[in-house]
Amino acid sequence: MKKELPACPVEVTLQLIGDKWKVLILRDLMDGTKRFGVLKKGINGVSQKVLTANLRMMETSGLVSRKVYAEVPPRVEYTLTKTGYSLKPVLDVMTVWGEEYKEKME
Repeated sequence: MKKELPACPVEVTLQLIGDKWKVLILRDLMDGTKRFGVLKKGINGVSQKVLTANLRMMETSGLVSRKVYAEVPPRVEYTLTKTGYSLKPVLDVMTVWGEEYKEKME
């Protein structure tokens, strides 16, 4: 059964990435595949539990793919899916807006 999405497209987008951690995960994965530890180091202040939960939600919603290697210790890598990469223009606009806002406030 498919999950019912809100009628408003802005609300759909916010439902998928409207959390600070998800946007930062997207930002870090835009450059390519990353291991869990690298993501955790790159996202200041995120706990392991919160990062894991957000990555799982993003995998369920089709934004991130997860690859587990049969090694000891296990190696897990995360990559944006085509749908995840399609959010690049959104993040680019957020970056430009944030830079302009910072300049005004400084």
